[in-house]
Amino acid sequence: MACPGRNVRERLDPIVTPGQVSGHVHTISGGAGFSASMTYEDTRASRCSSCSIKEDMSNYWTPQLYVKYKDGSGFAPVPVAGDGNDINGGMTVYYLQRRGDNQSEQLHAFPEGFRMTAGDPFKRSYDGSLEAQGISFNCLGSNQPETNGIPNSKCPGGLRAQVFFPQCWDGKNLDSANHQSHMSYPAGTIYNGGNCPPEYPVHMISIFYEVLYDTPRFDSEWDGDRHPFVFAQGDATGYGFHGDFLNGWDVDVLQEAVDTCTDDSGLVERCGAVTMFTNQECYDCKLPTSVTEKVNGKIATLPGCNPVTYGPDRAPVAPTCGSPDTATLGPGSTDHIDVTQIQGWAYVGCGTDNVSDRAMTGAWNYHSYMSVEICIDYCSSRGFTYAAPENGNECFCNNELNPKYAPKSGIMGSCGMPCVGNGHQLCGGPNAMSIYRKCEAGEKCENNNVGGAAPVQSLGVAAREMVPARASTLATVVVAAATPLAW
Repeated sequence: MACPGRNVRERLDPIVTPGQVSGHVHTISGGAGFSASMTYEDTRASRCSSCSIKEDMSNYWTPQLYVKYKDGSGFAPVPVAGDGNDINGGMTVYYLQRRGDNQSEQLHAFPEGFRMTAGDPFKRSYDGSLEAQGISFNCLGSNQPETNGIPNSKCPGGLRAQVFFPQCWDGKNLDSANHQSHMSYPAGTIYNGGNCPPEYPVHMISIFYEVLYDTPRFDSEWDGDRHPFVFAQGDATGYGFHGDFLNGWDVDVLQEAVDTCTDDSGLVERCGAVTMFTNQECYDCKLPTSVTEKVNGKIATLPGCNPVTYGPDRAPVAPTCGSPDTATLGPGSTDHIDVTQIQGWAYVGCGTDNVSDRAMTGAWNYHSYMSVEICIDYCSSRGFTYAAPENGNECFCNNELNPKYAPKSGIMGSCGMPCVGNGHQLCGGPNAMSIYRKCEAGEKCENNNVGGAAPVQSLGVAAREMVPARASTLATVVVAAATPLAW
């Protein structure tokens, strides 16, 4: 099952540290019910998922991989392959029917309220256990075998991190104190197949995560033969990679899929028990941040108290850091700015677009100074009532909003690209439009705050020099039914 999008990247872990800021940054995919403290009922109330199956509102998460700059200037998240702007990237989740040595064991769906983790974030060396075998890395394009730690080899096709979860349940506990002891790997010496031990008699469907990181973009950061990568918990070895799973399935549907979807192709589209979201719907299933700290872009230190460790000793559970951890739960950055008072325009939401069938065709331009205010000024000066920054540096105008591309109720959308003229604002994304509307005289001018309320902008728009339109370094696009206009 593809999870083309991610919900959010932040320090939350409702399994290990419910209701608190967690120890390190995770990248979370799945249902929009994800929060610091959540229940099965919360998952089922999700309006969308960043994973492709509509009947699955589970959440899946792993620690974020960062690059450590060799000049000592800090860290930055490593995007997943194919997500060069680091806006959407998710993971792949496999549901595997491993029925035991004689292929006769009945496989079971995860029950309501079930949750578990796999891996050990504090591990910094390999001990050969089944748990350790369940963590692996594939250095694509290197013609090397898989390893259990991050390889010191450049990976032309990217580095794929993998975690295989235990499959055998005690049949009683939906969770346990360490979030693992209610589950077991199979009896014997093989972590991903075999019969369940007597103490764990219920053989569950197997789940396996893959996250393919775009590591080649950081080839210049290698220090000799030492790779520059470190997971969010300070793990430079990879032995501490781990995954969390919180069940949000319609359990009856999952059981039907387990029993009937046996096509050898592995294509989930051939499973008649489930229905599918489009990739765009998965990209759009974003959540606002709820931890007050910066985790994206270039940062001086890893968020939380997470000094980089190289093993072989286990990392300390409570390391000593030079400064206190000041991050708290609370509203983080939002997906829009509030210009209701200074410009009289309101945020409608994040809509979609199509390069071959544009959502807005009234006017268009691109600009290396692009910001939300500049786009609104541009459209307003030409008599339009809708303004939509897109792709970081573009601006589209129109007098109506095509319902096909309009924001969906309760869905935040995939507008995650910073404006090239103001990195603190968001100007849509690839095929995503941050849509603002001119408020009519006498109406209450209100934003759509699905991504959280933004602070009211109190300063007037600064005067600008209007220059001829020119392509920024981010994108050169072909626009249908729109002509670029001079500023």
